[in-house]
Amino acid sequence: MSSGYLWVKAFHIVFVASWFAALFYLPRLYVNLAMVPGDSHAERERLLLMSRKLYRFGSLLMVPALVLGLVLWLYYGVGLGVDQGWMHAKMLGVVAVLAYHHWCWRLLRDFELGANRRSDRWFRVFNEITVLLFIAIVVLVVVKPF
Repeated sequence: MSSGYLWVKAFHIVFVASWFAALFYLPRLYVNLAMVPGDSHAERERLLLMSRKLYRFGSLLMVPALVLGLVLWLYYGVGLGVDQGWMHAKMLGVVAVLAYHHWCWRLLRDFELGANRRSDRWFRVFNEITVLLFIAIVVLVVVKPF
């Protein structure tokens, strides 16, 4: 293993973990937004501002996570070759995380437009999706079950 590979791998892990941290917390802000009384405009605006900033920050973290993952896959050959079903499953997980990230944007737009119709309880359940995706991806990468 070259030192370049280890640097790319280390920073890939850092950016993925940071991106997920944003995705773990953003729906928690949505829980709070869903609970804001209609007459509490200052609280709503503060939570919307925090949500916008966190979404943008998470999006910025997503880019190097994906680029470094592609470098590991296409340049260093991680997951290429025979018996690499775990990589196909991981890629499906990454697509699911990207879809979740986009879904978070759509939900934020609903809050901005005053069109949210979901309860705080729904957002609490929605928040757990990222935990399940994170666990699945880590297990696939570390255990390589197939």
